[in-house]
Amino acid sequence: MDSLTQIVLGASVGEAILGKKIGNRAPLYGAIAGTIPDLDVFAGYFLDPVTAVEVHRGFTHSIVFCVLFAPIFGYLISLFETQASRKELSWLMFWGLFTHPILDAFTTWGTQLFWPLDINLAFKSVFVIDPLYTLPFLFCLIMAMRKPKASAARVKWNYWGLGISTSYLLIGLTLKFFSYQAFQKALVEQNISYLEIQNRPAPFTTLLWSANVKTKEGFYLGDYSFFDTQPISFRFFPVDDAIAKEIQGEHHLTRLQKISEGWYIYSINEDGDLLFNDLRFGLLSFAPEEYRFVFSYKLYYENQTFQVADFRKTPDDGKQLVIQLWQRMKGN
Repeated sequence: MDSLTQIVLGASVGEAILGKKIGNRAPLYGAIAGTIPDLDVFAGYFLDPVTAVEVHRGFTHSIVFCVLFAPIFGYLISLFETQASRKELSWLMFWGLFTHPILDAFTTWGTQLFWPLDINLAFKSVFVIDPLYTLPFLFCLIMAMRKPKASAARVKWNYWGLGISTSYLLIGLTLKFFSYQAFQKALVEQNISYLEIQNRPAPFTTLLWSANVKTKEGFYLGDYSFFDTQPISFRFFPVDDAIAKEIQGEHHLTRLQKISEGWYIYSINEDGDLLFNDLRFGLLSFAPEEYRFVFSYKLYYENQTFQVADFRKTPDDGKQLVIQLWQRMKGN
Protein backbone atom coordinates (compact mmCIF):
# COMPACT_ATOMS: atom_id res chain seq x y z
CA MET A 1 0.00 0.00 0.00
CA ASP A 2 0.98 3.65 -0.26
CA SER A 3 3.16 5.22 2.43
CA LEU A 4 0.36 7.21 4.10
CA THR A 5 -1.78 4.11 4.53
CA GLN A 6 1.09 2.14 6.03
CA ILE A 7 1.84 4.99 8.40
CA VAL A 8 -1.79 5.09 9.55
CA LEU A 9 -1.91 1.31 10.05
CA GLY A 10 1.38 1.27 11.93
CA ALA A 11 0.30 4.20 14.12
CA SER A 12 -3.01 2.53 14.95
CA VAL A 13 -1.26 -0.72 15.86
CA GLY A 14 1.20 1.20 18.06
CA GLU A 15 -1.72 2.94 19.74
CA ALA A 16 -3.47 -0.37 20.40
CA ILE A 17 -0.37 -1.82 22.06
CA LEU A 18 1.03 1.04 24.14
CA GLY A 19 -1.30 4.03 23.72
CA LYS A 20 -2.70 3.74 27.24
CA LYS A 21 0.80 3.76 28.70
CA ILE A 22 2.78 6.32 26.69
CA GLY A 23 0.09 8.27 24.85
CA ASN A 24 0.79 9.75 21.44
CA ARG A 25 4.35 8.47 21.35
CA ALA A 26 2.90 4.98 20.77
CA PRO A 27 1.34 5.84 17.38
CA LEU A 28 4.53 7.73 16.53
CA TYR A 29 6.66 4.62 17.07
CA GLY A 30 4.07 2.53 15.24
CA ALA A 31 4.14 4.91 12.28
CA ILE A 32 7.92 4.58 12.11
CA ALA A 33 7.61 0.78 12.18
CA GLY A 34 4.99 0.92 9.44
CA THR A 35 7.34 2.94 7.25
CA ILE A 36 10.55 0.93 7.68
CA PRO A 37 9.77 -2.02 5.33
CA ASP A 38 9.28 0.30 2.35
CA LEU A 39 12.71 1.84 2.77
CA ASP A 40 13.86 -0.87 0.38
CA VAL A 41 12.66 1.41 -2.45
CA PHE A 42 15.86 3.41 -2.03
CA ALA A 43 17.74 0.38 -3.34
CA GLY A 44 16.21 1.21 -6.71
CA TYR A 45 18.47 4.25 -6.99
CA PHE A 46 21.54 2.01 -6.92
CA LEU A 47 20.30 -1.08 -8.80
CA ASP A 48 19.24 -1.89 -12.33
CA PRO A 49 15.44 -1.91 -12.95
CA VAL A 50 15.13 -5.71 -12.85
CA THR A 51 17.01 -6.13 -9.57
CA ALA A 52 15.09 -3.22 -8.04
CA VAL A 53 11.80 -5.00 -8.79
CA GLU A 54 13.12 -8.24 -7.32
CA VAL A 55 14.33 -6.54 -4.12
CA HIS A 56 11.19 -4.50 -3.41
CA ARG A 57 8.80 -6.20 -0.98
CA GLY A 58 11.37 -8.88 -0.37
CA PHE A 59 13.50 -9.28 2.76
CA THR A 60 12.21 -6.16 4.53
CA HIS A 61 8.65 -7.44 4.12
CA SER A 62 9.33 -10.89 5.53
CA ILE A 63 8.59 -12.53 8.85
CA VAL A 64 12.34 -13.07 9.16
CA PHE A 65 12.96 -9.31 9.05
CA CYS A 66 10.24 -8.64 11.62
CA VAL A 67 11.61 -11.19 14.08
CA LEU A 68 15.24 -10.13 13.68
CA PHE A 69 14.85 -6.37 13.70
CA ALA A 70 11.94 -5.71 16.06
CA PRO A 71 14.17 -6.30 19.15
CA ILE A 72 16.87 -4.06 17.65
CA PHE A 73 14.45 -1.20 16.98
CA GLY A 74 12.85 -1.76 20.38
CA TYR A 75 16.24 -1.47 22.05
CA LEU A 76 17.08 1.74 20.16
CA ILE A 77 13.80 3.36 21.21
CA SER A 78 14.31 2.22 24.81
CA LEU A 79 17.46 4.37 24.95
CA PHE A 80 15.25 7.46 25.22
CA GLU A 81 11.77 6.08 26.01
CA THR A 82 11.59 5.59 29.77
CA GLN A 83 7.89 4.87 30.27
CA ALA A 84 7.85 1.52 28.49
CA SER A 85 10.12 -1.48 28.76
CA ARG A 86 12.39 -2.73 26.02
CA LYS A 87 10.19 -5.82 25.68
CA GLU A 88 7.04 -3.73 25.26
CA LEU A 89 8.70 -1.51 22.68
CA SER A 90 10.02 -4.53 20.79
CA TRP A 91 6.51 -6.00 20.75
CA LEU A 92 5.13 -2.74 19.39
CA MET A 93 7.78 -2.62 16.67
CA PHE A 94 7.17 -6.26 15.73
CA TRP A 95 3.46 -5.68 15.10
CA GLY A 96 4.14 -2.39 13.33
CA LEU A 97 6.57 -4.17 11.01
CA PHE A 98 4.48 -7.33 10.60
CA THR A 99 1.16 -5.68 9.73
CA HIS A 100 2.88 -3.79 6.89
CA PRO A 101 3.46 -6.87 4.67
CA ILE A 102 0.13 -8.38 5.77
CA LEU A 103 -1.63 -5.35 4.29
CA ASP A 104 0.59 -5.46 1.19
CA ALA A 105 -0.49 -9.08 0.66
CA PHE A 106 -3.97 -7.82 -0.25
CA THR A 107 -2.61 -5.77 -3.16
CA THR A 108 -1.98 -6.79 -6.76
CA TRP A 109 1.78 -6.67 -6.27
CA GLY A 110 1.72 -8.84 -3.17
CA THR A 111 4.66 -9.43 -0.89
CA GLN A 112 7.33 -12.01 -0.06
CA LEU A 113 6.18 -12.61 3.49
CA PHE A 114 7.87 -16.01 3.64
CA TRP A 115 11.25 -14.89 2.26
CA PRO A 116 13.67 -16.60 1.55
CA LEU A 117 11.09 -19.06 0.19
CA ASP A 118 10.10 -18.15 -3.36
CA ILE A 119 6.45 -17.47 -2.50
CA ASN A 120 4.71 -14.22 -3.48
CA LEU A 121 1.57 -13.77 -1.37
CA ALA A 122 -0.97 -11.66 -3.27
CA PHE A 123 -4.73 -11.70 -2.70
CA LYS A 124 -5.20 -8.93 -5.31
CA SER A 125 -8.29 -7.51 -3.64
CA VAL A 126 -7.35 -3.86 -3.04
CA PHE A 127 -5.41 -1.30 -5.06
CA VAL A 128 -2.20 0.12 -3.59
CA ILE A 129 -3.96 3.48 -3.11
CA ASP A 130 -7.58 3.34 -1.96
CA PRO A 131 -9.07 6.41 -0.24
CA LEU A 132 -12.05 4.41 1.05
CA TYR A 133 -9.62 2.31 3.07
CA THR A 134 -7.28 5.07 4.22
CA LEU A 135 -9.42 8.15 4.95
CA PRO A 136 -11.90 6.66 7.48
CA PHE A 137 -8.95 4.94 9.16
CA LEU A 138 -7.02 8.22 9.34
CA PHE A 139 -10.04 10.08 10.73
CA CYS A 140 -10.52 7.54 13.53
CA LEU A 141 -6.80 7.64 14.38
CA ILE A 142 -6.79 11.43 14.61
CA MET A 143 -9.87 11.37 16.84
CA ALA A 144 -8.20 8.79 19.09
CA MET A 145 -5.01 10.81 19.41
CA ARG A 146 -7.01 13.87 20.50
CA LYS A 147 -8.29 12.03 23.58
CA PRO A 148 -6.40 11.56 26.88
CA LYS A 149 -4.28 8.43 26.88
CA ALA A 150 -6.35 6.73 29.60
CA SER A 151 -9.64 7.64 27.98
CA ALA A 152 -12.07 4.86 26.98
CA ALA A 153 -13.08 7.01 24.02
CA ARG A 154 -9.48 6.93 22.77
CA VAL A 155 -9.50 3.13 22.73
CA LYS A 156 -12.94 3.12 21.09
CA TRP A 157 -11.91 5.46 18.25
CA ASN A 158 -8.77 3.48 17.54
CA TYR A 159 -10.58 0.16 17.42
CA TRP A 160 -13.24 1.68 15.21
CA GLY A 161 -10.47 2.56 12.76
CA LEU A 162 -8.98 -0.92 12.88
CA GLY A 163 -12.42 -2.50 12.56
CA ILE A 164 -13.58 -0.38 9.62
CA SER A 165 -10.33 -0.86 7.71
CA THR A 166 -10.30 -4.61 8.30
CA SER A 167 -13.93 -4.85 7.23
CA TYR A 168 -13.08 -3.02 4.01
CA LEU A 169 -10.41 -5.60 3.22
CA LEU A 170 -12.94 -8.39 3.77
CA ILE A 171 -15.44 -6.60 1.54
CA GLY A 172 -12.72 -6.40 -1.12
CA LEU A 173 -12.27 -10.17 -1.01
CA THR A 174 -16.02 -10.62 -1.36
CA LEU A 175 -16.24 -8.26 -4.33
CA LYS A 176 -13.28 -10.04 -5.90
CA PHE A 177 -15.21 -13.30 -5.73
CA PHE A 178 -18.33 -11.84 -7.37
CA SER A 179 -16.35 -10.07 -10.09
CA TYR A 180 -14.50 -13.32 -10.79
CA GLN A 181 -17.84 -15.04 -11.25
CA ALA A 182 -18.90 -12.29 -13.68
CA PHE A 183 -15.72 -12.68 -15.77
CA GLN A 184 -16.04 -16.45 -15.77
CA LYS A 185 -19.66 -16.27 -16.92
CA ALA A 186 -18.78 -13.82 -19.72
CA LEU A 187 -16.02 -16.09 -21.00
CA VAL A 188 -18.39 -19.04 -21.14
CA GLU A 189 -21.04 -16.99 -22.95
CA GLN A 190 -18.48 -15.81 -25.50
CA ASN A 191 -17.10 -19.33 -26.01
CA ILE A 192 -13.60 -18.35 -24.92
CA SER A 193 -11.63 -21.36 -23.76
CA TYR A 194 -9.14 -20.32 -21.09
CA LEU A 195 -6.40 -21.76 -18.93
CA GLU A 196 -6.41 -19.26 -16.05
CA ILE A 197 -8.10 -16.07 -14.86
CA GLN A 198 -6.62 -13.39 -12.61
CA ASN A 199 -8.80 -10.48 -11.48
CA ARG A 200 -7.85 -7.37 -9.55
CA PRO A 201 -9.41 -4.04 -8.53
CA ALA A 202 -8.93 -0.96 -10.66
CA PRO A 203 -7.03 2.02 -9.20
CA PHE A 204 -8.65 3.75 -6.19
CA THR A 205 -11.78 1.58 -6.06
CA THR A 206 -13.19 -1.90 -5.49
CA LEU A 207 -16.28 -1.19 -7.62
CA LEU A 208 -14.40 -1.63 -10.91
CA TRP A 209 -12.38 -4.78 -11.63
CA SER A 210 -10.04 -5.91 -14.38
CA ALA A 211 -9.19 -9.43 -15.48
CA ASN A 212 -6.34 -11.12 -17.30
CA VAL A 213 -7.29 -14.33 -19.05
CA LYS A 214 -4.64 -16.77 -20.26
CA THR A 215 -5.37 -18.98 -23.28
CA LYS A 216 -3.28 -21.19 -25.51
CA GLU A 217 -3.16 -18.48 -28.18
CA GLY A 218 -2.56 -15.42 -26.01
CA PHE A 219 -4.25 -13.23 -23.41
CA TYR A 220 -7.65 -11.57 -23.08
CA LEU A 221 -8.01 -8.43 -20.95
CA GLY A 222 -11.36 -7.16 -19.76
CA ASP A 223 -12.95 -4.93 -17.12
CA TYR A 224 -16.20 -5.07 -15.18
CA SER A 225 -18.05 -2.49 -13.08
CA PHE A 226 -20.75 -3.52 -10.66
CA PHE A 227 -22.88 -0.83 -12.35
CA ASP A 228 -22.51 -2.35 -15.83
CA THR A 229 -25.63 -3.01 -17.88
CA GLN A 230 -23.80 -4.31 -20.98
CA PRO A 231 -21.88 -7.59 -21.40
CA ILE A 232 -18.19 -7.65 -20.56
CA SER A 233 -15.96 -7.12 -23.58
CA PHE A 234 -12.44 -8.50 -23.84
CA ARG A 235 -9.40 -7.36 -25.82
CA PHE A 236 -7.14 -10.04 -27.20
CA PHE A 237 -3.34 -9.84 -27.18
CA PRO A 238 -1.58 -12.63 -29.08
CA VAL A 239 1.68 -14.10 -27.90
CA ASP A 240 4.34 -13.09 -30.40
CA ASP A 241 7.67 -14.31 -29.09
CA ALA A 242 9.12 -14.19 -32.61
CA ILE A 243 9.77 -10.44 -32.35
CA ALA A 244 12.03 -11.12 -29.35
CA LYS A 245 13.64 -14.25 -30.74
CA GLU A 246 17.16 -12.78 -30.83
CA ILE A 247 17.21 -11.93 -27.14
CA GLN A 248 15.72 -15.13 -25.69
CA GLY A 249 17.99 -16.54 -23.01
CA GLU A 250 19.38 -13.17 -21.93
CA HIS A 251 19.72 -13.25 -18.14
CA HIS A 252 17.79 -10.02 -17.43
CA LEU A 253 14.99 -11.12 -19.75
CA THR A 254 14.70 -14.49 -18.04
CA ARG A 255 14.39 -12.71 -14.69
CA LEU A 256 11.64 -10.45 -16.06
CA GLN A 257 9.76 -13.48 -17.30
CA LYS A 258 9.98 -15.02 -13.83
CA ILE A 259 8.88 -11.81 -12.10
CA SER A 260 5.80 -11.57 -14.34
CA GLU A 261 4.92 -15.19 -13.54
CA GLY A 262 4.36 -15.85 -17.24
CA TRP A 263 1.87 -13.00 -17.71
CA TYR A 264 3.69 -11.00 -20.38
CA ILE A 265 3.78 -10.15 -24.06
CA TYR A 266 6.25 -8.35 -26.31
CA SER A 267 5.35 -5.39 -28.47
CA ILE A 268 7.00 -2.74 -30.63
CA ASN A 269 5.94 0.86 -30.08
CA GLU A 270 5.66 3.71 -32.57
CA ASP A 271 9.35 4.57 -32.04
CA GLY A 272 10.43 1.05 -32.94
CA ASP A 273 11.37 0.10 -29.35
CA LEU A 274 10.98 -3.52 -28.29
CA LEU A 275 8.94 -3.66 -25.08
CA PHE A 276 8.38 -6.30 -22.45
CA ASN A 277 4.86 -5.75 -21.07
CA ASP A 278 3.92 -7.12 -17.65
CA LEU A 279 0.20 -7.90 -17.97
CA ARG A 280 -0.47 -8.35 -14.26
CA PHE A 281 -1.15 -4.65 -13.77
CA GLY A 282 -3.15 -4.09 -16.93
CA LEU A 283 -3.38 -1.25 -19.40
CA LEU A 284 -2.58 2.41 -18.83
CA SER A 285 -5.92 3.43 -20.33
CA PHE A 286 -9.53 2.26 -20.61
CA ALA A 287 -9.77 3.63 -24.17
CA PRO A 288 -10.36 0.77 -26.68
CA GLU A 289 -7.66 2.05 -29.03
CA GLU A 290 -4.99 2.34 -26.31
CA TYR A 291 -2.49 -0.48 -25.97
CA ARG A 292 0.08 0.82 -23.49
CA PHE A 293 0.61 -1.13 -20.30
CA VAL A 294 1.18 0.11 -16.76
CA PHE A 295 4.49 -1.74 -16.49
CA SER A 296 6.59 -1.94 -19.63
CA TYR A 297 10.34 -2.31 -20.04
CA LYS A 298 12.42 -1.29 -23.03
CA LEU A 299 14.77 -4.05 -24.21
CA TYR A 300 17.85 -3.10 -26.19
CA TYR A 301 21.57 -3.58 -26.69
CA GLU A 302 24.08 -0.89 -25.84
CA ASN A 303 27.76 -1.47 -26.62
CA GLN A 304 26.85 -5.12 -27.24
CA THR A 305 25.46 -5.42 -23.69
CA PHE A 306 21.81 -6.32 -23.13
CA GLN A 307 19.93 -3.58 -21.28
CA VAL A 308 16.54 -3.21 -19.62
CA ALA A 309 15.05 0.21 -18.90
CA ASP A 310 11.76 1.32 -17.38
CA PHE A 311 9.42 2.72 -19.98
CA ARG A 312 8.43 5.89 -18.16
CA LYS A 313 4.91 7.28 -17.86
CA THR A 314 4.06 10.97 -17.79
CA PRO A 315 1.80 12.96 -15.42
CA ASP A 316 -0.66 13.32 -18.29
CA ASP A 317 -0.94 9.53 -18.45
CA GLY A 318 -2.08 9.45 -14.84
CA LYS A 319 -4.49 12.34 -15.28
CA GLN A 320 -6.10 10.74 -18.30
CA LEU A 321 -6.39 7.40 -16.51
CA VAL A 322 -8.23 8.96 -13.56
CA ILE A 323 -10.74 10.64 -15.89
CA GLN A 324 -11.37 7.42 -17.79
CA LEU A 325 -11.51 5.46 -14.56
CA TRP A 326 -14.32 7.59 -13.16
CA GLN A 327 -16.34 7.25 -16.36
CA ARG A 328 -15.81 3.51 -16.57
CA MET A 329 -16.64 2.92 -12.91
CA LYS A 330 -20.13 4.37 -13.45
CA GLY A 331 -20.85 1.46 -15.79
CA ASN A 332 -21.53 0.97 -19.47
